Amino acid sequence: MDRLDREILAVLQQDARISYRDLGVRVGLSANATADRVRRMRRDGVILGFTTVVDPAADTRGGLVVFIDVTLRPDTTNEEFERQVTRLPGITEVVHVTGAHDYIVRARAADPAALDALLRRLKGEAGVAQSSTRIALRAATRPN
Repeated sequence: MDRLDREILAVLQQDARISYRDLGVRVGLSANATADRVRRMRRDGVILGFTTVVDPAADTRGGLVVFIDVTLRPDTTNEEFERQVTRLPGITEVVHVTGAHDYIVRARAADPAALDALLRRLKGEAGVAQSSTRIALRAATRPN
């Protein structure tokens, strides 16, 4: 990756829907050269995908969006945990992190009872020793 790739990534992180023409103008390349670089970064695994960030309060599906800090049991490997947790319903993201916990899990639960069931499954099936759960109230958005 060079300076132009990093500039392209910075713009895409702010607005993933920007056209190749407009993106090229922002970084000083033609639309075709810009598209080629984006395709290469996707092929090489630098860009894993594009997503839409939705304010939990505006999501019409309702329910809770939660962030769960997870500490694994000593007898649970990262690979075992990742295999089990990604099979559980409602899990939307699993991130291995540094610090006091091993992972942060983002999930959706229909209501507090569904959240309780998810937490019980994390501990019973996925090898979680301890968890700490936070409920998302709303998401701040970046001005364009």
